[in-house]
Amino acid sequence: MKHTTLILLSFLIYFSALPISAKAQTNTIIHCGSLIDGASKKIQKEMTIELNGNKIISVAKGYSDIPGNAEYIDLKEHTVMPGLMDMHVHLEHESNPKTYENRFRQNDTDVALEATVYCERTLMAGFTTVRDLGGTGVNVSLQKAIAREFIKGPRIFTAEKSIATTGGHADPSNGVKKELMGDPGPKEGVINSPEEARQAVRQRYKNGADCIKITATGGVLSVAKDGQGPQFTVEEVKAIVDAANDYGFVTAAHAHGAEGMKRAVLGGIHSIEHGTKMTEEVMDLMIEHGTYLVPTIMAGKFVAEKAKIPGYFPEVVVPKALEIGPMIQATFGKAYKRGVKIAFGTDSGVSKHGENGKEFFFMVEAGMPAMEAIFSATKYAAELMRVYDELGSIEKGKIADIVAVKGNPIDNIKLMENVQFVMKEGKVYKHEQ
Repeated sequence: MKHTTLILLSFLIYFSALPISAKAQTNTIIHCGSLIDGASKKIQKEMTIELNGNKIISVAKGYSDIPGNAEYIDLKEHTVMPGLMDMHVHLEHESNPKTYENRFRQNDTDVALEATVYCERTLMAGFTTVRDLGGTGVNVSLQKAIAREFIKGPRIFTAEKSIATTGGHADPSNGVKKELMGDPGPKEGVINSPEEARQAVRQRYKNGADCIKITATGGVLSVAKDGQGPQFTVEEVKAIVDAANDYGFVTAAHAHGAEGMKRAVLGGIHSIEHGTKMTEEVMDLMIEHGTYLVPTIMAGKFVAEKAKIPGYFPEVVVPKALEIGPMIQATFGKAYKRGVKIAFGTDSGVSKHGENGKEFFFMVEAGMPAMEAIFSATKYAAELMRVYDELGSIEKGKIADIVAVKGNPIDNIKLMENVQFVMKEGKVYKHEQ
């Protein structure tokens, strides 16, 4: 009897010490009125998803019986979809009239505390995965904090600090008085040769990045006159992409002007961000090389609107915002119709975090079918990031990132602006009736 008691006590101690993921987990049953699974473009009616822990274990036709020990989620009045993915955000900040001043006033701790709010807003909008394309490095800490569930937010792939050329978009010393300007180099993400390009990628890896972004042309919001000229050579881009590929990193290139885009595509970059003045030649090159366009229409509309407000942007920014901002949507429409691969991205942080869903309407307005727009934020985004084996669709064996809207978003794409159910890795973060 004493021996039996010791054995039972040993088992109790062993199982209580196991991590939660190793213990027996209750299954969850979700009844879906409609399902867009991210694999088929056909809406499926009256479906059941069954989960165990953070994984999908089955997707079946009809409403299954609910075992007595299972958790039940009723989404019979909703359209259920994979967790949405935004391929271009900046979680460390959000544009306001004091943005440029704050660079000299805010410490990293200030940035981080504000960013926790932006992370939660993004998740509550239905975006369970994002690619953060440039910040100070706080974005790496956000990634870790979210992964450990210290704060609420989407799964983050981060570029840490964008890679620029001297004086180019994302050179942190642009517009600063000479006494403070210094001479940033590869460690700070500023390069001027293929050798320095490789060094900058390796530094990003050391700093905790898991993707790479370059600023292939001038930009709208940098304190510099040129908003579209090329800023990297093809050789520099190739060096960056080669070094990134060594780490398995996906690469992205901010680009407004055609020549900078062309060089980036020829250098092997995986996605072009914005693509404002893309020519048919560039579109055809992107199709040939399999390069994605991440359009960020919202950002263009936002800067064009705010540029009309005196004092909102520095004077050097205003003409760039008024010229470039309004062009993005039309270029996107042409690129989509020509056959360029599209992945969803908003550049949130320029516009407000948590409003990412507005991009769907702008994409549809420009000629993309609603289902394609949803796929751009699910399957296609996951394929760009090379994670479609785990994310981007609702299929057996995949991670349980699931969102839902009330009604049919194919009939009314604006429903994507009001996601009412959010699950990330099997955990419910939002469920509005």
